[in-house]
Amino acid sequence: MLTRRYRLVEQIATGGMSAIWRAFDQSLHRTVAIKVLDGCMSDHGGRDLIRREARATARLIHPDAIEVYDYGETVTDRGRLAAYVVMRLLDGRPLSERIDEGPLPWREAATIGLTVAKVLAAAHQRGIVHRDVTAENVLLTLEGPKLLDFGIAAFVGEQVDQRLADYGTPPYVAPERLTGAAAHPAVDVYALGVLIFEMLTGAPPYPETTWEAVESACRTGPPPVPADVPGLPPEISELCAGCLAHEPGARPSAQHVADVLTAALREPETPAGPSPWARRARIVTVAAAVLTSWSALLLWLQPDFSAPVVAAFDSYPPATPMPSAGGPSTPGEPGPRETGGAASRASAEPVADRPERERSQPTVTVTAPAPQAVTPPEAGKPKKFSAGDAGPAVRRSPRAAPAATALPSLDQAVGRFNAALRAGESTGDIRPDVALDLHQVLRNTLRDSSVDPVQGLDDVRGKVATRFEEGALSAGARTELEQELRLISTILQKTA
Repeated sequence: MLTRRYRLVEQIATGGMSAIWRAFDQSLHRTVAIKVLDGCMSDHGGRDLIRREARATARLIHPDAIEVYDYGETVTDRGRLAAYVVMRLLDGRPLSERIDEGPLPWREAATIGLTVAKVLAAAHQRGIVHRDVTAENVLLTLEGPKLLDFGIAAFVGEQVDQRLADYGTPPYVAPERLTGAAAHPAVDVYALGVLIFEMLTGAPPYPETTWEAVESACRTGPPPVPADVPGLPPEISELCAGCLAHEPGARPSAQHVADVLTAALREPETPAGPSPWARRARIVTVAAAVLTSWSALLLWLQPDFSAPVVAAFDSYPPATPMPSAGGPSTPGEPGPRETGGAASRASAEPVADRPERERSQPTVTVTAPAPQAVTPPEAGKPKKFSAGDAGPAVRRSPRAAPAATALPSLDQAVGRFNAALRAGESTGDIRPDVALDLHQVLRNTLRDSSVDPVQGLDDVRGKVATRFEEGALSAGARTELEQELRLISTILQKTA
């Protein structure tokens, strides 16, 4: 119990000089996170550091930064003075865990980078330098990415003392920090460049992972750029290299990074050429359509050698005498039954109303028997028609077999999957970053001609199941996405 108000429930993380607890605020009846400074550190200036963190974080008001509720000091059971910071408790997982699964699609990486850049721009505007932007300190929550841990933050222009200089994550540390330079926003931009590079490639731009290796590294030449990232716009590659510039003055501002990423995300995706599987599906669909058209044309031109095939059937005639075959029906009354096929449509349409190209095609003359007087039936009594008294007989054409066209094309099936993602995102059933991730994974699976896409779909299904277990999509959204994936798999198997 802290100050008779906060009841510590469980320890959820530990750091170099503090521990983070899940706690319950008994005054406001809400669950919070509390960072409690180690008792030993409190006696060696640690209280000043944690107080600085609380003040810096409270000074920054941004929806994607951690919120500070309270700061206090209390006496422990051992008689030591311990400082603590009360913060909002966020549920999610670190970005580092997502990167461990493999490189992120560029749009997902750009979306996360954009959020972090906006938080840093707001912090820099208020004179705060974070100084510890890492994948561990970005939390992926249901509300989106959140930037955490301002534990070693400093104010712009402040000469950082040795206590703060010793903290940080080596792969993200800008070169000028090793020389003891004053706190400057450029160090955050450098770390942001490392973060974007790592999200796109799965590894940081430089191999050094310890302070000794970073200090002894001699980096010459231009900064590295992300390579072999499918669909990555060149402006993002250039932006990443700019953030990693050796000279702080050559790096862009955090706001400029946000502007470039925003512009890149607004651009529509450049459609790449379809994979061999997609091309094969398209060829089959076109061939089936051409075959169906030729079949209809041949049936239309074929003379009627067989006897009429109009079986007797019951029909309720209109109140007025029935018009001649091919004549228009009175609105609201049932006209002649549609017999299907191109021949029936051509015979039912007046020649004068047909397009010129149709009138120029050969026509078929049907010789009808002499017209006979038709006695209107009794009201309300159905009349029975047969081949002898129904006027010119029109032979029914057999319908073309729909086997080749019953399934949608591969592009249409993929479009249905993407539409389900957009619908789920708009209704809140699918988290936006998850919808983007699934879209990119399916697209990359179908583009990779070296991998059987039917087998690749198993990975997509596995990712859908994993996201469902994480609570990132609802059960209904999962069912719909798996149904669309089964349809895509069926199309691929039939066109293989």
